[in-house]
Amino acid sequence: MAVSVFFFSFFSHRHLRESLKSLFYVPASLAFMTFIFLLIYISSTSKLIIHTHHIHQLHIKPPLQLSTITSPLPTSPIVRISPENLFENSSLGLPEPDEVNDNPLLHNVMENSESQLSQGGVLQMASNGFTVTETYESNNEVNNNEVLPEKDINEELPEKDIFMNNTELNNKEVSHDHQDIFVHKNEVFHDPEIFLQNYKEMNRSLKIYVYPHERNHPFANVLLPEKSEPGGNYASESFFKKALMKSHFITKDPSEADLFYLPFSIAGLRNDRRVGVGGIKDFIRDYVYKVSHEYPYWNRTGGADHFYVACHSVGRSAMEKAVEVKLNAIQMVCSSSYFLPGYIAHKDASVPQIWPRKGDPPTRAPSKRKKLAFFAGAMNSRVRGYLLQQWRNDSEIFVNQGRLKTPYSEALLNSKFCIHAKGFEVNTARIGDAMYYGCVPIILADHYDLPYADVLDWESFALVVSTVDIPLLKKILGEIGFDEYRRLQRNVVKVQKHFQWHHLPVDFDAFYMAMYELWLRRSHVRVPLGAL
Repeated sequence: MAVSVFFFSFFSHRHLRESLKSLFYVPASLAFMTFIFLLIYISSTSKLIIHTHHIHQLHIKPPLQLSTITSPLPTSPIVRISPENLFENSSLGLPEPDEVNDNPLLHNVMENSESQLSQGGVLQMASNGFTVTETYESNNEVNNNEVLPEKDINEELPEKDIFMNNTELNNKEVSHDHQDIFVHKNEVFHDPEIFLQNYKEMNRSLKIYVYPHERNHPFANVLLPEKSEPGGNYASESFFKKALMKSHFITKDPSEADLFYLPFSIAGLRNDRRVGVGGIKDFIRDYVYKVSHEYPYWNRTGGADHFYVACHSVGRSAMEKAVEVKLNAIQMVCSSSYFLPGYIAHKDASVPQIWPRKGDPPTRAPSKRKKLAFFAGAMNSRVRGYLLQQWRNDSEIFVNQGRLKTPYSEALLNSKFCIHAKGFEVNTARIGDAMYYGCVPIILADHYDLPYADVLDWESFALVVSTVDIPLLKKILGEIGFDEYRRLQRNVVKVQKHFQWHHLPVDFDAFYMAMYELWLRRSHVRVPLGAL
């Protein structure tokens, strides 16, 4: 009996010890194998073990996929352009007029705006497409501020471009070779092939119905296009309305409309003494109520196929008493911050705020731009105040709060980079100003849904920098070599046409780009009127 107990006890303890060992070795082995795997993975992934300085960028929307937003399209894209009007009706880019009374800098801007030159290289039509030539008006008087055309600013531009005139558009298809030139040499687009396909189809088929109003309507001044030339800091919405009403996109048959335009002007309502800022919300609420009860189109989709355009910042809060507009309709606005409520990226779209300007964009070679970076404006936000605090006394980054000693346009032309810093809103006209003067924009406006961001690749012609990196701004710019700067600056020249309004729209200008944003957001499912 004792022997049996001994053997039972011996083997029981032995078995227990082996079990305990197995309980230790199995997890240890697994942990060791996991450690080896992680070590191999980390060593093969340089981004995890190499820490380098980087530019903190906003999350820009990726391009919308063709398969999700359009019906099947032809494979040979066609686009249109009128070469003689490519840079028609531009003007000097000036800071906001609302700041003039508070900032002596802007008085200087206004005094000198009329005297600035607008000479330089322009695009000319050649037998095989557009080329850049160095021309200027010889009959213009030359003065000390003259901006002469420089060869090296354009010497590396593509010899041919895909932009074609209206005759070519209507009479033939674009060859695959020509399309390849556009695809490979136009890095400013996320996907140029999809863009060209959609652009062709948009021009062919997009139809918009505008709710009609008579000239004797008591609010005709805010519902109908302006008779005078649009001007001022919020001219974009007026330019859009005037261009749309004269365009081939308009239809008087609601049954064939893809979209319905709510033609009220936020800037017009703001300036109308009968309404003013305090009455805009009530006006919009009553207008939408009237539209939804007098017409059947709003109720088909809850307003999802309707849109309005606003460039004034009060437009962001104008829909608070018409929630269905804010939630369902397409909002084409300049104040496009996806951090604040009321703006829904992808449903809504960003329109550039552009000060109207006349004349062709002037040119200045990158090597002749002596200032590293430049900003001028009122210190009406913490971002601008922080920018001034960090760089007010720097010899390379010029941040100006007071009166400029040189014209605003000359400061832009003489700078490699031009800073767009958030003010009351994420948007100002400074991006358009920078584009016009061939200056690479630096975007200091967190959460800014940049104009045409689902079409244009902003990283190819601008720097989007987080506001927390303002103290590192010179280091960031110092890491950009001259060749990389030239690439950015050449791409700025390429996208200039997308940031210009014209009385008679020119293909690929701000109007057509805004229409393309609407095209991407239209509903491809149309509800028949008889189904209601």
